[in-house]
Amino acid sequence: MIQKLEISGVHTKVDPKLRKYVQNKIGKIDRYMNKRVAVSAHAEVILKEVKSKQKKDCICEVILYLPKDTITVSEATLNMYAAVDIVEAKLKNQLRKYKETHGNPRLHQRLLSKIRRAVPVEE
Repeated sequence: MIQKLEISGVHTKVDPKLRKYVQNKIGKIDRYMNKRVAVSAHAEVILKEVKSKQKKDCICEVILYLPKDTITVSEATLNMYAAVDIVEAKLKNQLRKYKETHGNPRLHQRLLSKIRRAVPVEE
């Protein structure tokens, strides 16, 4: 679970049911991070409601502060719960890209060398 998770509402009241849902979805995103990154990760969740004459939009915006980068994801739908689900999926993809760029290159080299040693060379 992400240690520091701030949930705030703009033009809407965040009820306990929605707060718990966001904590379960966004709070467990640390599974996709390294242990060192997950310890210092900090997330801000901003839930907004924008009302116009024709429709009502629910916007969920997540700002994830990581040691070497900041990831911002936003989604607008008709339902707040659906927006949270979509934002979670987008965050997973962004964290995968973050891991590829900021991952440990030595680990990759060590894994390749172990594989090469394990596979017998046929001559």
